[in-house]
Amino acid sequence: MTATQPTASPAAPAGVEANGLNTIAESERRGRPRDLFWPWFAANVSVLGIGYGSFILGFGISFWQATLVGVIGVVISFALCGLVALAGRRGSAPTMLLSRAAFGVHGNRLAAAISWILLVGWETALTSLAVLATSTVFTELGIDLGPVTGVVALVVVAALTVGAGVLGFDAILRLQKWITVITGVLTVVYIALTAGDIDLGTVASLPSAPATAVIGALVFVMTGFGLGWVNAAADYSRYLPRSASGKGVFGWTTFGGAVAPIILVVYGLLLAGSSPKLSEAIGADPVGALTTLLPTWFLVPFAIVAILGLVGGSVLNIYSSGLALLSAGVPVPRFVAAGIDGVLVIAGTIYVAFFAPDFVTPFQSFLITLGVPIAAWCGVFVADVVLRRRPYAEADLLTARGRYGAVRWSAVLLVLGSTALGWGLVTSDTPAFAWQGYLLGPIGGRTGAWQYANLGVLLALAIGFVGTLLATRGAVRRQEAQPLPKRA
Repeated sequence: MTATQPTASPAAPAGVEANGLNTIAESERRGRPRDLFWPWFAANVSVLGIGYGSFILGFGISFWQATLVGVIGVVISFALCGLVALAGRRGSAPTMLLSRAAFGVHGNRLAAAISWILLVGWETALTSLAVLATSTVFTELGIDLGPVTGVVALVVVAALTVGAGVLGFDAILRLQKWITVITGVLTVVYIALTAGDIDLGTVASLPSAPATAVIGALVFVMTGFGLGWVNAAADYSRYLPRSASGKGVFGWTTFGGAVAPIILVVYGLLLAGSSPKLSEAIGADPVGALTTLLPTWFLVPFAIVAILGLVGGSVLNIYSSGLALLSAGVPVPRFVAAGIDGVLVIAGTIYVAFFAPDFVTPFQSFLITLGVPIAAWCGVFVADVVLRRRPYAEADLLTARGRYGAVRWSAVLLVLGSTALGWGLVTSDTPAFAWQGYLLGPIGGRTGAWQYANLGVLLALAIGFVGTLLATRGAVRRQEAQPLPKRA
């Protein structure tokens, strides 16, 4: 580590991770690529994945079309996470700090702000689902405590999520291993108990839909899974030694993130395709609706698996959102940033769980709307990772006077331009986002066949990636031609 490289914060209490935007010291790098399986599996084994079966079929596609969309969308989106994780191994720094190499030290604040909003939104969504599911379980048990049930659930979920986020990396890994085991076992039991509700004849009779609907469903799956994690994927590989296998980092990140969602989504398609009534109920309470298929004795274990699975995702989000907040320029220690995000999540959850009339419609709007700029960022960042052949100059990530500069305008303009184009090619049923879709006129308008294809997300990803490859190859080569400073 160079003399100009900041060290861990001395203000961190005992037992709390002090590392923030600093790169990880050589003495702290440890582990093997396969250790990445635990956080990624635990964050994505949530039974919310079963609820996605209903969301996907909502595009009016057949079971086989939906299965293809689910598998391809999950794998491709988590493969993007695997590519971003390679940067963490190479630079031993958080995702949003490494992003400065592509955007410039000050130019990256835009990307960090977008990332922070997306992560806080995901934390709020997952925490809200845990509260809604707990309330539904108590109702199924015949216990009506009114809003008290939701309040207690919120306290428990918030304590686990914010507590682990504040404690940091080691605490998260320990928690995620337990979540992986417990939720994995109980999810298998859930599948065994509900398999009898599948009607293969009804599922097979679902009609096929045109390509526009299939594309829309594919984009929705990508934004709901891997594209929701790309802006955090290097945060968990940054502790690995630089000698760790790149193929291992990519493979274990992709496999750990994708394997559970593939199984859960396909099973969710079978359940939702068998029962229109269940599929409709999932729209109001995606996790809690699944309790209606269960015997009473398994309702409490189901509540445990539901809450822990959602907490597994929330924990990774709150940890990374704190790092994104620091990268955006907020001058506080990492654990304080995580605490700030925790307060915002609690406030958002109170609204969603206790006052909002619907969950799925605003959730889908949230995913697609923020999916456009984060796809653009992903395209730029992944292309930058592909272009680089040498380690990052760690100290230069922290000063606008270094090789990465203050602002790389090509990257900033690619994100802004592709976001403007992307929002013009997506639509939303939420009134607040009715302004979107302003470029759909030539292909049928906002009510035409391409209305829900959400082409804007794919366009933003492609423009960001191709534009960066074309515009910055020379700049990256000039950066890497400069000698790296010796580490102390």
